Amino acid sequence: MSSMNEQWAPILRQTEAYYTAKVREHGATARGVDWNSDESQQLRFRQLLRLTEGATQPFSINDFGCGYGALVEYLHTRGYAFSYHGFDLSPAMIKQARTRYGHLPYCRFSTDSEALSPADYTVASGIFNVRLNTADEQWQAYLLATLDWLASYSRQGFAFNALTTYSDAERMRPDLYYADPCFLFDYCQRRYSRWVAVLHDYGLYEFTVLIRKEGEKAWLSSSCSERETSPA
Repeated sequence: MSSMNEQWAPILRQTEAYYTAKVREHGATARGVDWNSDESQQLRFRQLLRLTEGATQPFSINDFGCGYGALVEYLHTRGYAFSYHGFDLSPAMIKQARTRYGHLPYCRFSTDSEALSPADYTVASGIFNVRLNTADEQWQAYLLATLDWLASYSRQGFAFNALTTYSDAERMRPDLYYADPCFLFDYCQRRYSRWVAVLHDYGLYEFTVLIRKEGEKAWLSSSCSERETSPA
């Protein structure tokens, strides 16, 4: 991501400053990563991890924009077998993550995207929401460039969420970015894979996109097998 660091430096700097301020104010909590509650944070995790449905073996996962590492606890308490690498722009976030989960041998954390390596899956939660004073056109270009990066570091698939243009107009804020789910569905289908799902039905003013790579046959065969053997 070194080329992106240079090209998108102003966006990355203001994003890091924004989230560093949040975690310093609220600590390692949902509000510390700019969510309203633990419940909404976990609801987002549940949507993102639908990417892994059908996986029968332990998997590796990159958490891009990991914050204080809350996804680790979510995965652990729900019995997933996984290895994890969390990346965040904010050193303050990574410090919190290492304090909480750095002792776990299957977890690593870094502020350096160059330290990441390809994993089975990559997820990104909330990283496209806060554009501050960046113009919509520039933010969309940054979003699409980041999707290329997520795809390149994901062997089986990747997932991300974004605020939706279908939000109630009176609730929309000028410092946030609202993405068009129809555009992103079409973009991801044409650029990355035929196996794309858009989840827009979980009660938040956002949506989640799941992209499963074309070569990921295990998920497809597992899903078909379940449909064939499940009672009507």
